[in-house]
Amino acid sequence: MKGKNNFQFSIFNFRIKEGQLSLQMIFFAAIVVVLVTGFSFSALSFLKLSVRSFNKASAFAVAEGGIEYYRWHLAHAATDYWDGQGASSTGPYIHDYYDKNGNVIGSFSLEITPPMFGSTIVTIESTGKFLADDSIEKVIKVRLGILSLAKFAVAANDNMRFGEGTEVFGEIMSNGGIHFDGLAHNFIKSAQSSYNDPDHGGNLEFGVHTHVNPPPGTGIDPTFRVNEAPPTSPVPSRPDVFEVGREFPVPALDFAGLTQNLAQIKADAQAQGYYFGDSGEFGYHVVLKTDDTFDLYQVEDLVPRPNGCVSVLGEHDWDTWSIEPGGETLLDNYDFPVNGLVFFEDDIWVDGKIDEARLTIAVARFPENSSTYAHITVNNDLLYTNYDGSDSLALMAQGNLNAGLVSEDDLRIDGALVSQSERIGRYYYRPPTQNQDRCAPYHIRDTITLYGTVITNKRYGFAYTDGTGYQNRNLIYDSNLLYSPPPSFPLTSDNYQIISWEEVR
Repeated sequence: MKGKNNFQFSIFNFRIKEGQLSLQMIFFAAIVVVLVTGFSFSALSFLKLSVRSFNKASAFAVAEGGIEYYRWHLAHAATDYWDGQGASSTGPYIHDYYDKNGNVIGSFSLEITPPMFGSTIVTIESTGKFLADDSIEKVIKVRLGILSLAKFAVAANDNMRFGEGTEVFGEIMSNGGIHFDGLAHNFIKSAQSSYNDPDHGGNLEFGVHTHVNPPPGTGIDPTFRVNEAPPTSPVPSRPDVFEVGREFPVPALDFAGLTQNLAQIKADAQAQGYYFGDSGEFGYHVVLKTDDTFDLYQVEDLVPRPNGCVSVLGEHDWDTWSIEPGGETLLDNYDFPVNGLVFFEDDIWVDGKIDEARLTIAVARFPENSSTYAHITVNNDLLYTNYDGSDSLALMAQGNLNAGLVSEDDLRIDGALVSQSERIGRYYYRPPTQNQDRCAPYHIRDTITLYGTVITNKRYGFAYTDGTGYQNRNLIYDSNLLYSPPPSFPLTSDNYQIISWEEVR
């Protein structure tokens, strides 16, 4: 009995152990099931995430395809902002998107915002959808614009000299050589690798060079500078003068389109703007006003030339170019035209101030003859109210764009200034001697500030080497002119460029 009990106890013990093993197996099996289930859900989630990521990328590609399509469209129809459906259509404009085999795999929807008046900037918003998951949308917005000719603080078609006292904010570019003795905060560029500077004798100097003595020296050396001439290599950097640098030679600018542009402005002004013919007197005086109107005067008398104040440099059309007090008659007050174009077939004087306005004022006499070019003179401040691009003004002269003898001592001109065939600057008014006042006290002026751009066919200049003219010349580039120039301002090409790119969602 004793042994039997022992045997039964052993079986009992064995059955207890067998039950314990079953519980362990169940426990571990449950863990395996949980893990496998988790891995399965994880794999399924990862697969879904991968598929959704792929569909998002595909929808993004479709949206980009919409942008590229409309860039292509504008390259062939630069002013069609309605996808070929006419200006009365409102969009959105929807297109199917195909794969390489010609199968429709998605669609894009385009919303197009045409340029504001006077601007070249068009906004395109493209919404892309992928057929595999049409719950996904990708939206891209871009701004495209055409560069205007107003991409420089100064653009010229002649040899140029910028003397001591000139400070320039913005690029300068000339098809001729550039002698620069001021301070440049941006690139100075010339189409010439070297040239013979007409301001002094000597050999060829660099296309862009300076006569400022290098530090620690000071002052100006007006004679030929061997260190500023080939074959000196490398070209000295001279950050004391050219803070950003100088480049030469670079491709030349094309000035040929300006003549045709003035003729077109005349035609457009006659159609929808204002056109004024020969005044029968010295010309017209335009006074711009912040209420979107301008007063127009007929100029009948100019300031007479002081005794001994005569032309000594043989400058064409030299005169005082200043209106005699009381020497004009008010003709009328005019609203700014809807198309922003005012054209005169005569000489004009311009001053005043605008507020949220876009205007182009142009002068020319046709048929074109160098002896009868029309000129523009600014003797008093011509100002913007706003400097955020909402104010934009162009003065486009067939001939000279002047500051006259009796010009303000501190003169500011806001706008894009263009001389198609002559120069932008001030005539030479000679200083007094012991026996004669000559052009005094107007031979010396203090400061002129040009905010915008200067585009001149011939040599620019508001000062002379004998100290006459404006002692300080500040040239400040208005970057708003690049893609939002004044109405009918000449453009560099018909090709749109991307200004900004944004993924909206």
